[in-house]
Amino acid sequence: MRFDVVTLFPELFAPLLTTGITRRAFESGKVDVQLRNPRDFAQGNYRRVDDRPFGGGPGMVMMPEPLAQCLSSIRAERQDTVPVVLFSPTGRTLNHTMVTRWAESQGAVLICGRYEGIDQRFIDTYVTEQISLGDFVLSGGEIAAMALLDAVARLQPGVLNDSGSHEQDSFNSALDGLLDCPHYTRPENWQGQTVPEVLLSGHHVNIDHWRREQRLSLTLRLRPELVDQARRHGLLSKEDELFLTRYTSRLTDPL
Repeated sequence: MRFDVVTLFPELFAPLLTTGITRRAFESGKVDVQLRNPRDFAQGNYRRVDDRPFGGGPGMVMMPEPLAQCLSSIRAERQDTVPVVLFSPTGRTLNHTMVTRWAESQGAVLICGRYEGIDQRFIDTYVTEQISLGDFVLSGGEIAAMALLDAVARLQPGVLNDSGSHEQDSFNSALDGLLDCPHYTRPENWQGQTVPEVLLSGHHVNIDHWRREQRLSLTLRLRPELVDQARRHGLLSKEDELFLTRYTSRLTDPL
């Protein structure tokens, strides 16, 4: 797959593409990332890509023509019709289901806005999907683009040391969409806090049972809507439901 990232600051992506486990996906070409600067397609001595907004107001707005020319160059090189994605507060919030879809796709063109935003005419003409990281505002779309690329990269075969690592991730709807359980490593006693005995027992059935209950209880306390979602999709067993009933009773019991 290939992602073409349209950004005024391509240098921001160097650490993502060259460090950490996920660099394997980028270096091997499993996830091909091409960085494009719309300033290269701007006119004039100053290669201007922004201007003041019509109607007044603070800040600057990215001009449509440099972006359109940049996109035209990308499409001519790619010779395909992949989606054009803009990272924006108005977009759908990125989640695991969306990441999985992108991880199985041919890629996309990722538009990273800056300043007060992008001329709406470019958005109306070219953008096919908008994505948000959440209800807050960033200085630009680069961090959001890196979040998507990192999440997509780690789902590629051979990228993680353990091929099954991502299957136990929080929000994995292919499993049940619940939060992950707590994890522990050496030493067994750290600052007076000990590792749960069941994890030291070597009894894998009991360990799996403990981890399942931890996932259920943690999700019920912190993200109860995920439990409801798993229930609607038939992803909870009778044993799960019994545990949740007992756990809820303990939470509400005044004694």
